[in-house]
Parts: sequence; C-alpha cells; structure tokens
Amino acid sequence: MKALMIQGTGSNVGKSLLVAGLCRAAKLRGLNVAPFKPQNMSNNAAVTADGGEIGRAQALQALACGIESHTDMNPVLLKPESETGSQVIVQGRRVATVKAREYAALKPNLITSVLESFERLKARNDLVIVEGAGSPAEVNLRVGDIANMGFAQAADCPVILTGDIDRGGVIAQIIGTQAVMDGADNAMISGFLINKFRGDPSLFDDGYHFIAAQSGWRGFGVVPYFDGASRLPAEDALDLPNGGGSGDYKIAVLVLSRIANFDDIDPLAQEPGVGLTMVRAGEVIPADTDLVIIPGTKSTIGDLAFLRSQGWDIDIAAHLRRGGKALGICGGYQMLGALLRDPQGVEGPAGEVVGLGHLAIETELTPDKKLTRTEAIHQATGLAMQGYEIHIGRSDGPDRQRPFSMVTGRPEGAVSSDGRVMGSYLHGMFSNDAFRAGFLRSIGGQPSGLLYGAGVEATLDALAAHLEKHVDVVGLIDLAR
Repeated sequence: MKALMIQGTGSNVGKSLLVAGLCRAAKLRGLNVAPFKPQNMSNNAAVTADGGEIGRAQALQALACGIESHTDMNPVLLKPESETGSQVIVQGRRVATVKAREYAALKPNLITSVLESFERLKARNDLVIVEGAGSPAEVNLRVGDIANMGFAQAADCPVILTGDIDRGGVIAQIIGTQAVMDGADNAMISGFLINKFRGDPSLFDDGYHFIAAQSGWRGFGVVPYFDGASRLPAEDALDLPNGGGSGDYKIAVLVLSRIANFDDIDPLAQEPGVGLTMVRAGEVIPADTDLVIIPGTKSTIGDLAFLRSQGWDIDIAAHLRRGGKALGICGGYQMLGALLRDPQGVEGPAGEVVGLGHLAIETELTPDKKLTRTEAIHQATGLAMQGYEIHIGRSDGPDRQRPFSMVTGRPEGAVSSDGRVMGSYLHGMFSNDAFRAGFLRSIGGQPSGLLYGAGVEATLDALAAHLEKHVDVVGLIDLAR
C-alpha cells in the first residue's frame, strides 16, 4: 500500500506517458498497481466500469495496469466549455459548471473527495502511481491546491519532478521550480527525471550532474524520446497528429475548438489504406476527401458557430454535392441535424440554433448526462461493436427510422435517405477491428487487418521496456511510501 507521484515542470512534459509506462513496468514485476490523478483538465474522457467518467489518460494507465478503469482514479475532472468556464466532475459525476475564479473558491472543498478516492485505491493495491497536473511552480495556485503539492502534502506522497528537455531549458525548468517553491513543498521532492531526450543521452551528463548538485535531488534517469507515443491514445488536443497514413481513401477530421474524445480517430489514423487529414482552423476541407468526420465536442452550439466561422459548412455542402460521405460522432451528430434546442441554457443562453441540415433530426440539450458503455449492431454491415456514450441531449426525427446501429433492439443514431450522411452517439467504435474493417469496406475503403487493441498493448510493453532501460525503476518503487 505505497504511492509515488510524478509531477512536471509544466504541462505536456510527458507525465501521463511516464505514469503509463511505470504502471506497466510495475505490473510486469507482479505488483497490483493502479493510476491516480487528483485533478485533471481534459475534454477527452472515458466511461468507467462503475458508470462515471475520468480523463482518457487515466483510462490508458488503467489498461497499462491490467485493470478496469474506475472513477477513483481521477476524482476531479474539469471539462472546459468556454475560455473561462469548465464543467466540474467529482468522482465521475457532474456537480457544477463554474468560471475559473469560482473554481478557485470551490477547490479547497474537493480535497476530501480526492483523499477518499486515493485511500480506496491504496487499500486495493500494492502501489499507486500518481500523476500531477501542470506544474507545482505555479505558486499563484498553491493555496487550496489539490493537483500537485497540496495533494502530496495531504497524502504524504513522495514526488519525482520531471523536466522536458525537448522544449529546451530543462536545467532552468527544474532548478527554477525548486527556487520558487517553499521549503515544505521542496521537501516532498525526492528526485528528478529528464524526459524526451533526442540523440545521445551521454551528451547531457554534465547537465544532469549539475541539476543533482544544485538541487540536492537524486536523478532517476534520462528518458530518450519514445517513438511509439503516437500509437497510444492522446489526451491533450495539443498532441493531435497532423494526419495519418498515405492511403487512397481520404478522410478529413474537423479539429473543433472544443474537440472532445478525439481518440475516436486514432485507429483510423493507423490504417495504412487511409489518408487521414486533421483540418485545423484556417484550413479548407480537401476537395479529394471521401469521408468527412465531425467529431465530438464539449460545446455543440459553440463549435457549430466555430465550424461556420471557418467556412466548413460550405465545404461540407460542396463535399456532399460531389457524392462524398459524412459521419458525425456525438456533438458532430447533433450538428448535422436540422435544429439544436437549448431551452434550459445548458451550454449558454437559452434558445435554439439551426443545424447543418444534412440529417432530418432535431436535438434538445438537457442537463442530464448519459454515461454508459454500449454494445451495438451496425445496421449497414450487421457487425457487432462496443463503444460508450457520454453526452447531453436527445435527438429524434425521420432519419432515426434509418438508425446507424441498434442497441438492445433500440435504434441508435441516424442515416440520411441516400445513405451518405451518418450520425451516432457511440464513441470508441473504431477500436473494434472487425467493425472498423467492415465499415471501411461499406464506404469504399480498403481495410488492412490492423489489430488496434493488440497494438496498444504491445506499445505499452515497449514503453515499459524503454523505461526499464533508461530509468531506475527499482529505485522509484523503493522510494514509494
């Protein structure tokens, strides 16, 4: 019943990947291990076995541990809905939508839930590996902190500080973090790691020893850049690839401003027969696209306006006139309909907006959120698939007479009368190898026989081996308390 925390000198330094790799390494050593992140901010969420939601990174880390994901693994999840406000999920359930300043006042009240979840995980496992958020150097956020040193102090959890050498200035990252923190917080740090090194790690020996001498902290290794990272589901939209594959079947995915659950696309990006393009702000949908995917979003109405501001509504209409196909997933499905109603002001001011009009459905947004793992039968191919639903709102209309799939005998999603526009609430569908292959064939693509889930497992094993080679894993495990 021990724990160790990996914190970073900033966001996106590789904490999530390090925790996943350490979790798999501990599992391969025969330990019962679980991941934990006190507070996460992400619109890429996963539905857990106990019917709640957590950050996608913790779901991947649970997979690395060989266990089912659980809401205790990420007791506080913030899902940004605007530039200044976020939905607050506590132990898997939405409790409020607040502005940043309001959350600062709410945050100290959440430490009880955080510690409850942490203690439950510790009681069930030999080791808990904890991931921090952002950086403990953000001392302006230290009062009431539950994500980094505030949690470490409350849980008496030793900390390893990770710096990202790929972005430059790693010596200043680590020494500067020590300089701005107070003595009690610095005392919680037991060592450091250098992550994302490219080239010959021995070239950094002098810098490594300088950090150790200046900080008084023990170094636990220099981790070379892990090339397999792109084969694992990403949590941060900053990690979205530019595309994938160079195949003849062209898929364009719209990068919405509040894109959510974008790991839906990962299996398609790895299909050799698919040429996948991520269409970002200021870009047009390529004219040779075969399938346009409008992915999930944390703000359907807001991102519908964003989509129109990019001119993508015009591109989609032209694409369909040329005989192309379109698929909307979750919020993207809602956008493809004729009308979106928000009578209770769930996403902003109460009202309604006209949708893209390519599916004969209407959607009403409601405060209650559907969170469920789902098994379905795809209507066009008859193939079984598994996925999950995580959305607000209900959709209905004539095109629901042609469902995308059937769930326990009930229609799910919708398909246009000509079969070229499809919508579904099911996330994760393309992780199913047989379904993905059948779906691609049904729309004119050429599947490759890719085994996506097996590839993720193999990559986690490779990541663990990578860390075993370059990190003092035994020392880290011994450090845990």
